[in-house]
Amino acid sequence: MLLLKYLLLTTGYGLLGLAATIALNNLYKVVQYRRQLGKTGPVNQPSEAFASARAADAEAPAAPQLHWTTAKWAVLAAWLPLILAGGIAVVPSGMGGIRVSQTSGTRPGTLYPGAHFVTPLVDSVVLYDIRDQVLTTSSSSRNAAESFAGSKSETEKGRRPDVFTVQSKEGLNVGMAITVRYRLDAHRLDYIHANLPQPVERELVPPVVASVFRELAPSYTVREVFATRREEIRQMAASLITSRLGTDGIIVKEVMLRDIQLPEEYAKGLEDLLLKEQKDEGMTVETSMKAKQVKIAELEAEAAKIQQVKEAEGAAEVHVLEAKAEADAMQYTLPLKEKQIQQSRLEAEARKEATVKNAEAQAEAKVIDSKAELQRRDLLADAEAGRIRKIAAADNERMKTEAVLLRQNPLLINKIIAERLSDKLQVMMVPSDSKIFFNDVMKGGISPDMLDKDNDKTAPAIEDDDASNEATRPTSQPALPARRAEVRRK
Repeated sequence: MLLLKYLLLTTGYGLLGLAATIALNNLYKVVQYRRQLGKTGPVNQPSEAFASARAADAEAPAAPQLHWTTAKWAVLAAWLPLILAGGIAVVPSGMGGIRVSQTSGTRPGTLYPGAHFVTPLVDSVVLYDIRDQVLTTSSSSRNAAESFAGSKSETEKGRRPDVFTVQSKEGLNVGMAITVRYRLDAHRLDYIHANLPQPVERELVPPVVASVFRELAPSYTVREVFATRREEIRQMAASLITSRLGTDGIIVKEVMLRDIQLPEEYAKGLEDLLLKEQKDEGMTVETSMKAKQVKIAELEAEAAKIQQVKEAEGAAEVHVLEAKAEADAMQYTLPLKEKQIQQSRLEAEARKEATVKNAEAQAEAKVIDSKAELQRRDLLADAEAGRIRKIAAADNERMKTEAVLLRQNPLLINKIIAERLSDKLQVMMVPSDSKIFFNDVMKGGISPDMLDKDNDKTAPAIEDDDASNEATRPTSQPALPARRAEVRRK
C-alpha cells in the first residue's frame, strides 16, 4: 500500500508538472507571436492602413497552436492520484493514530504503525506517541537548573522541570523531586482525543500528579515525609495516580520519589536532632549489646557449670556401671578361668607324656641305629677282608705270572725297579745283543740263577707293597697292571 501511495503521488505530481510545462510553452509561443506582430509599426492614414493591411496579410506570420486544453485536462487528471494518495495514511513506529472525520467526528479504533486507507478529503489522521513518557519535577530551583542542563530530552523540548512543593502537617513547604513514567493506552486513543484536553502530557498528567501529592502531604509531618514514612507516601501516591489516570486511558508504570528538599532552617535543626537521636540510639544499642553480652556470659558460665556437673555425674555413673559390669563379668569369668587352668594342666600332662614317648622313641631309634651301624660295619669289614683276600690272590697270581716273565726276560726287572723307585727316572730300552757298556756289565754281573732268587725274594715284598698301596691308595691300582701289560706286550 505504501508503494501504491508513492506511485500515485509520483503520477499526480508528474501530471501537474506536465500541465505546467504545457502552459509555459503556450506563454512562450504567445510572447514570440506578439513580438513578431509588433515589428510592422503604427499606421496613420486610412489608405495607407488599407494598403499596409493587405501587405501584412501577405507577410504576417501564422498564429501559433496553443494546447491550453491539454494543460487543463492534465491538471484535472493530476488531482485524482493526489486525492487517492492522500487517502493512504502512514503511521510511523512508536506512534498510534486515530481517524477524525469532518462529518462524524472521531472514529473508533486505533491505527497502529503501518499504512492505512482513509476516506480522502473527509477523514484525517491524528498521531499520538504511544511510547513511554516521563514527567519530571524538581525539589528546588537549583536542582531544576541542574536537571535541565543534564537532561537531553528536556533540553530538546525546551522545557525545564517544574519546581514542585507541598505543605506538611506543620505548614512548612517541602520540595519534592518526582518522576512518573507512563504511556497512553493505544486501545483508547479515540477516547483520549475526543474527551481529554490536548496535549495530555501538559494539560492532564502534571495536575493529577501534583494534586495527589498535595492531598497526601498535609497528613504527615516533615520528619515523616523525609525519613520514616517516605516509602509509604510514595506507594499511596502511586496507587492514587494509577487509578485516576487509568480511568482516562493513561497507563502509569512507575512513580519515583527521587528527592525531598526541606527548608534550610528546619533541615539544619532536623539534622542536629537526627544526629542526637542517632547517638542516643547508638548508646542504647551499645548498652543493650553489653547487657546481652553480660547475660550471655552468665548463661555460658551457668551452662559450663551444669555441663561440668553433668559430666561428673556421668563419669560416676560410668564408673558404677563399669564396676557392676566387672562384677558380673567375674561371675562368668571364674568358671571359665578354672576350665582354662584345667585345660592348661591337661595340655601340660599331654605334652609331658608326648615328650617322654618321644625321648623313648628317640632312644630306641638310636639303639636301632647303633645296631644297624654295627652290623653295617661288620658287613663292610667282612666285605673288605674278602676283597683284600681276593686282591691278594690276584696279586699272587700276577706275581707268579710276572716271575715267569722275568725269568724269560731278566732285563724287565730294571724297568720295574726304576718305576718303583721314582717316576722321574727315564728308562732306556736297548737290545740285548747290542755292544753297550751297561749291557755288558749287567750281563757279566747278573746270572739267571741270581735273577730267579731275587724274583722269589722280591715277589712277597712286591705283593705286600701292592696290598698296602691298594689299601691306602685305591685310585692308583689300575696304573701298575697297565704298565705290566705294556711290558708283556713288549
